[in-house]
Amino acid sequence: MNVSQAIETRRAIKNFDPHHVMQDSEIERLMSLAMLSPTAFNIQNWRFVLVRDPELRRQIRAAAWDQPQVTDASLLVIFTADLKAWAKRPERYWQNAPAEVRDYLLPALDQYYRGKDQVERDEAMRSCGMAAMTLMLAAQEMGYDSCPMDGFDFDAVGKLINLPTDHVIAMFVAIGKKIREPWPRGGQLPMQEVVVTDRFQ
Repeated sequence: MNVSQAIETRRAIKNFDPHHVMQDSEIERLMSLAMLSPTAFNIQNWRFVLVRDPELRRQIRAAAWDQPQVTDASLLVIFTADLKAWAKRPERYWQNAPAEVRDYLLPALDQYYRGKDQVERDEAMRSCGMAAMTLMLAAQEMGYDSCPMDGFDFDAVGKLINLPTDHVIAMFVAIGKKIREPWPRGGQLPMQEVVVTDRFQ
């Protein structure tokens, strides 16, 4: 499957085969691809929580409007981000770059984030969104279906997964084998409504 096919065939699936088990090698492959997603300054601020414990899945489902994909999908990934990743040994992010690149980027990174809570949070959401799309398209290529989710109690889920105070939850992605076809696409807006050339009128 090429990228265009993955984009065209990916749908948000709500009904998964609860008996299907993904191989550890498949999960590792998916996560290795997600980790190639771009992040500003290469801070790699996403933290992927793979929920494997069935009881924890049930508790998370209760905090997610009882949506069945939380427990029935083969894999549930909670996309979180470390808001302070930029400040945690940032030299790691450019360890293979030339010295002049490191000397420029490390001070710039500090200047960009320090004391800017909204910038940190915005960056977390951008990073997790791009990684989630990477993960869903990779799953599609591997013959799996997926569902991006934000219909849950963020605070309750944070407590269940012991979310650190300097982290934030962005979304879930459920991955597995569908047992029911999705509804037809609800209706795509015309291109002329969503694509703007140069500036809004």
